[in-house]
This record gives sequence, structure tokens and C-alpha cells, in this order.
Amino acid sequence: MTIDEQTVDKIAHLARLELAPGEKAEMIADMNKILGFMDKLNEVDTTGVEPLVYMTDEPNILREDVVKQVITTAEALENAPNHDNAHFLVAKVIK
Repeated sequence: MTIDEQTVDKIAHLARLELAPGEKAEMIADMNKILGFMDKLNEVDTTGVEPLVYMTDEPNILREDVVKQVITTAEALENAPNHDNAHFLVAKVIK
């Protein structure tokens, strides 16, 4: 598979990126290099190799959660630009 200008345009649109014509050419070259590297990895014989799920066999050591400071709802809302005395009010994001 090779990357062409239409593919870069589609990916840029999905990522909400605006690319200049010079940047498109660089992006095409870079993405083709990445795909070439992936093709080389596909040539490696991995029969008998177990998939790697974790980088180490060591278990996670987690600390206990400890409440160190408690603030009231009123204190939390003191510096909020918009609130209704119980909740932060923010602009609607989803229509």
C-alpha cells in the first residue's frame, strides 16, 4: 500500500488538520516510510513467540487512597464563573 495525496487529505480531514501543499508532500513521504517499516516487520518470523501483554512480570504496587483535604460544595463553587449553587455550569458541547 502506498499513501497518495487523497489519502493524506482524508486523514487530515479526520484529524482536523490543515496541511499546506509542502506539508502534504512531507506527510506522504513520512507515511510511506512508516508503511515500509511495517512491511519489514511483517517479514520477521514470529512463530513460537508468545504475544507480549505486559512489559514486565512484576505486579503493580498501588498505594491506598487517603483523603487529605475535603472542601465543601460552596467552597468549590466560589471561583466558578457560572454555577447554580450545586453544579458548575458550562457551555453546551453536544447538540
